[in-house]
Amino acid sequence: MDDYREHYGAVAAPLVVGDLVVAGISAGDTGLRGFLDAYHAETGERAWRFWTIPAPGEPGSETWGDPEVLRRGCGATWLTGSYDAELDLLYWATGNPCPDLNGERRPGDNLYTNSVVALRPQTGEMAWYFQFTPHDTHDWDAQEPLLLIDEEFRGRPRKLLVQGNRNGFFYVLDRTDGRFLLGEPFVNQTWAEGIDDSGRPIVLPGTDPTEEGTDVCPAIRGATNWWATSYHPGTKLFYLLAHESCMTYTKNDQDWQRGRSWLGGTVRLADGSPNQKFIRALDIQTGRTVWSYPQTGQAQTYSGVLSTEGDLVFFGEDSGAFAALDAHSGEPLWHVQVNQDWKASPMTYLVGGRQYVAIASRLGFWAFALP
Repeated sequence: MDDYREHYGAVAAPLVVGDLVVAGISAGDTGLRGFLDAYHAETGERAWRFWTIPAPGEPGSETWGDPEVLRRGCGATWLTGSYDAELDLLYWATGNPCPDLNGERRPGDNLYTNSVVALRPQTGEMAWYFQFTPHDTHDWDAQEPLLLIDEEFRGRPRKLLVQGNRNGFFYVLDRTDGRFLLGEPFVNQTWAEGIDDSGRPIVLPGTDPTEEGTDVCPAIRGATNWWATSYHPGTKLFYLLAHESCMTYTKNDQDWQRGRSWLGGTVRLADGSPNQKFIRALDIQTGRTVWSYPQTGQAQTYSGVLSTEGDLVFFGEDSGAFAALDAHSGEPLWHVQVNQDWKASPMTYLVGGRQYVAIASRLGFWAFALP
């Protein structure tokens, strides 16, 4: 795809759309220029490349300022996207700008970082975009799963795209045109007064990183991250792993150096900050948290959630157990302690008419049969 000596990597699974294989790149804190590629499945020949950061003089380049930063502004594409066959649109989330914590080096919104871009899969042409966190100064990538839901929203049937974002807000968009429909916090966040009618956050003064340090919630790992989320059409609830935590963010004047991250600052857990993970169920009509299940542990679990038609929500518990909650109430129903540090999300499958739920860990795979 590209030269690893320019910091490019690739950690996520590709997505097959028709006769094309679409794949993104990682290492989005190292000063690269992000892109998304499509390759012909039969030959491996590249069909198109979409750059997440415009070249100098292209539309959007004016949102960066410094040409050197524009050339290395990051915007990685390291999480697999989603595809709507009916609309024939490919949706892909983009990562943070660089240097991550020093926004003075890149005045403006820094398009198209921290966004979802909707692309024509045959050509790579952008149909629309929505930027969740313009001019991000806290490393809040938009690399969280993009769920495509066909559901009635406020009395009208709509094609929705929903996401719990790393910046602490839950979003509902119309995926036909990117129109903003809803944005509400699902964790304690201290950086924005709210979101305006266009979907732009109303940033509070004094929340950017400083040389002395500024305490802001959520933490740099986010209110959530890349782990799987789930929507249950029966309960009408959206489930995700949420992280309640705050950090002290500092900035510095670090220049780009080959072989090193280009954070432009440092972070540490803020004094007195919580550091706990929860499974939460959100009402997609309002963004309201319907229930919240507190996990026990050191906030190290990276396991997402799986909801099933049997009204269960499975997940890898921070305590090391594998567990299931009631999808309506969040009441714990079952767990087995296997003492694993979970980095994967559950899946389910059917064999011989019997349903199984499985999850991967460092030791291998754990599979459980439903009664």
